[in-house]
Amino acid sequence: MRNAIVLSAGKGTRMHSELPKGAFIVIDKPMVVHAVNMLQEAQVDNIVVVVGHLKEVIYDLLEDLPVSFAEQAVQNGTASAAKVAESLLKDKDGDTLIIPADMPLISSELVEELFKIHNERKNDLTVLSAYLDNPFAYGRIIRDNNGNFIRITEEVDATDEEKKIKEINSGLILCKNSLLFTELSKIKNNNKKGEYYLTDIVEIMIKDGYKVDAHPTSDSEDIIGVNDRYSLSLAEKTLSDRIKKEHMLNGVTIRFPETVMIGEDVDLGTDVTIEPNTIIYGFTRIGDHSVIGPNTEIDSSIIGSNTRVRMSLVSNSSVGSNTNVGPFAHLRDKAIIGDKNRIGNFVEVKNSSTKENTKASHLAYIGDSEIGSNVNFGCGAITVNYDGKNKWRTIIKDNAFIGSNSNLIAPIEVEENAYIACGSTVNHNVPEGALVIARARQVTKEGYAEKIRRRALEKSEELKK
Repeated sequence: MRNAIVLSAGKGTRMHSELPKGAFIVIDKPMVVHAVNMLQEAQVDNIVVVVGHLKEVIYDLLEDLPVSFAEQAVQNGTASAAKVAESLLKDKDGDTLIIPADMPLISSELVEELFKIHNERKNDLTVLSAYLDNPFAYGRIIRDNNGNFIRITEEVDATDEEKKIKEINSGLILCKNSLLFTELSKIKNNNKKGEYYLTDIVEIMIKDGYKVDAHPTSDSEDIIGVNDRYSLSLAEKTLSDRIKKEHMLNGVTIRFPETVMIGEDVDLGTDVTIEPNTIIYGFTRIGDHSVIGPNTEIDSSIIGSNTRVRMSLVSNSSVGSNTNVGPFAHLRDKAIIGDKNRIGNFVEVKNSSTKENTKASHLAYIGDSEIGSNVNFGCGAITVNYDGKNKWRTIIKDNAFIGSNSNLIAPIEVEENAYIACGSTVNHNVPEGALVIARARQVTKEGYAEKIRRRALEKSEELKK
């Protein structure tokens, strides 16, 4: 059985924020969510998240994920943080991985490798280490003259000679669960910080006769920890570059990739092109041969094949195939756009659906509506869905024509082949094939414009006196 303890109780004082460190976003997910998602991918059976500072924030972030919580009431070290998970894990079989929540680059493959090596070598405890050219701030892996791993020394407690050591503790420790909590209880706080260091478990278990080992990872990038907002930016860039590289190697064109951000849960089809200054995140799926961007944001949406979305915002919505969206369109709150549609300049679609060949080319608002096929919205057409208290639905059936600057006051139904004249304000259902004109009759007074100008001039002269 695989178990894990995620340490997310600390405030992270170097972040200079009231937020707990694990709540900081890397690309499109909080770090603690990255950690839990990674452990799920690594087939970890039981995940305990240790909370402390602003614990409610972490609860909210993880409310939909299969985790348990343990609280560290006093933040007095990583060993005491791990120990608060005892009541939840003490009777579990297998091994337990202890991992900080602030290491968003750790991959599930690396964690699976660590479990594999730990079991193949029949270790009681395995520390994941790495070699860094600049090991400053990391705990050092101390080995004896025969290369045997004997302890971890934190930077603050290290001698000048120990500080020259380049093999460092990554922060991941894997231990037999049957031994973990007994050994944690033996850790003392006799160090310069007066804290209970998790790393002290190494010396204790060696002294107790258990087999302890340190396994170096071949990719030191994996173990980048986030201690401040600068290191947060480095971790985010590294993860972003990895994601984009994988997509490009799988047949996606990303133009000027340094300007593009793509989330981990995004699925891009073959021959998709991502133009500059584009952000795609959430559970987004984009079909083959589509072009996204430039200057576009897509969040948790589905885009069909051969579709173009440019200079637009699409959120929690779907767009069909062979459709054009933008520039400057906004699709949100479960907008469902059909195939072969045109959603153009400054058009907003909210909680509405369209079928095939429907067009709203510019300056329209479609809210809480069901739109059929071959419907045309003229410039400035609006579905008026809100009465100040309730939202109401508009239904427009196939082949209807909605003239420019028309207002459809919901609830209302427009039947097939109906025609709404430009400038109409319609508040009754429209029968099939009907023409509706709902505007004031035009009155023309020949020569009257000059009279209006003269009156305006006279008034202006009076005001000057």
